[in-house]
Amino acid sequence: MVQVRRLGGRAARKALRQAPLADDIQPITPGLESRMLKTLADGDVEKINNAVMHVLEEIGLSQALPSCIEMVTAAGGRYDADKDRLLFPRALVEDTIANANRNVVLYGQDPKHDIYVNGSRTYFGTAGAAVHVVDVDTREYRDSTLIDLYDAARIVDQMEHIHFFQRSLVCRDLTDPLEMDFNTCYASVSGTTKHVGTSWVLKEHLDVSFQMLHEIAGGEKKWRERPFVSCSSCFVVPPMRFAEDACEVLEGVVRGGMPVLLLAAGQAGATSPAALAGAVVQEVAEVLAGLVYVNLLVPQHPAIFGTWPFVSDLRTGAMSGGSGEQAILMAACGQMGRYYDLPTGVAAGMTDAKMPDAQSGYEKAYTDLLAGHSGANLIYESAGMHGSLMGVCMESYVIDNDMLGAINRTIRGIEVNDETLSIDAMRDVCIDGPSHYLGHDQTIQLMQREYIYPKIGDRSSPKEWKEQGSTTILERARVAVEDILKNYYPDHISAETDNRIRQLGPVKLPKASMNR
Repeated sequence: MVQVRRLGGRAARKALRQAPLADDIQPITPGLESRMLKTLADGDVEKINNAVMHVLEEIGLSQALPSCIEMVTAAGGRYDADKDRLLFPRALVEDTIANANRNVVLYGQDPKHDIYVNGSRTYFGTAGAAVHVVDVDTREYRDSTLIDLYDAARIVDQMEHIHFFQRSLVCRDLTDPLEMDFNTCYASVSGTTKHVGTSWVLKEHLDVSFQMLHEIAGGEKKWRERPFVSCSSCFVVPPMRFAEDACEVLEGVVRGGMPVLLLAAGQAGATSPAALAGAVVQEVAEVLAGLVYVNLLVPQHPAIFGTWPFVSDLRTGAMSGGSGEQAILMAACGQMGRYYDLPTGVAAGMTDAKMPDAQSGYEKAYTDLLAGHSGANLIYESAGMHGSLMGVCMESYVIDNDMLGAINRTIRGIEVNDETLSIDAMRDVCIDGPSHYLGHDQTIQLMQREYIYPKIGDRSSPKEWKEQGSTTILERARVAVEDILKNYYPDHISAETDNRIRQLGPVKLPKASMNR
């Protein structure tokens, strides 16, 4: 418990804000329980579920690997060879849902970052495959690089309200697919001790990455006990087709003990139905087919129900990641995840704005807010993304961290009990006191436990703001990013381990860029 001398009013509050907080009085913590804002009526959820089961049983998926066909048909499914459709009977799907792993843990390299994916616990993180980095000084989009990925991981490692780091950009300076897969994983796990998500193009690329991860973990056994990397598996190509190379990778990572995000990302009006309900049906059906697949490979393997229906601007066909339709679609998918009681991940925060501006702020806020209140466990893409996922902005990680802190506070809600009803405090102030609560014991006790304060958001008066330089939030974010990139170099992987990793595979990140 922080002990603070009574300074009176404003000085006391300032002293408390600057003092480090004990864990038990943090106003928000990772994994708060969502109170669930229902986008879909209960009857509509049942209708969607019935449609999903019909689609899986009567339409099915094409282009399944022979291994998948063999497992599904042995479990009661049916393969129509003439139409190349693998059909999933309702009983098989429902049995899989009933027996799926509901207590997934996404481990960090540091246990303080472990993520417990169950119930309606909610966490925010990154994701994406942006091919550009936003330069806020020149207002240009430049090609993203391996060092950019490492820098993004370092920044996220310092952002308390961004709980996990899924790779957010493509290393366009690496043209060899094996080198890109290996180095994407390497740069991510080197830059943060939080849980990392990434992906691989081909199954053949997994071996060297697993060797690296075993080296960091201290052996394969320790890796399997605490796998700190998950695979984002785009195992389907909407509509309703398996992606063969991705399915081979999926089988490899599951057998290697790595958690998987089962990701289906149809685009409404293009690769999924334009009707929003139909888009939800298709993506839920695709992901449940993947869940059956994974559980036949390894029963109760840790898998995330990753329904990500995207939205097209139907006038142009362009993706619209910041639209109201996008917000409501992801919220509906979060609700479906809670209906099935599965570990669930959706995407939000994918603004169409090209820069950190007013459009970026409002699009990110309402998409992240609805997703956070939907009951989804993991909110991917929630920070840093611009241009409908085409660009990453380092300064936006810092700005969005403030936003996510406030959103987490709304998820926490209002606790109602004898203390918070404040009858004794009202009696003290109104009958025996000064007719205000500024110096009251309750105010001092709750000002940190009940309230959250922005790190770079400005709440000063116009006069104070001018005296402090009249800075914008983007300018303050730029200073914060410069400070992190200049001074913060994670050292959780020892130099000796790093040297051994560099003997295993084609490490392209220079030691100099890691301050080694």
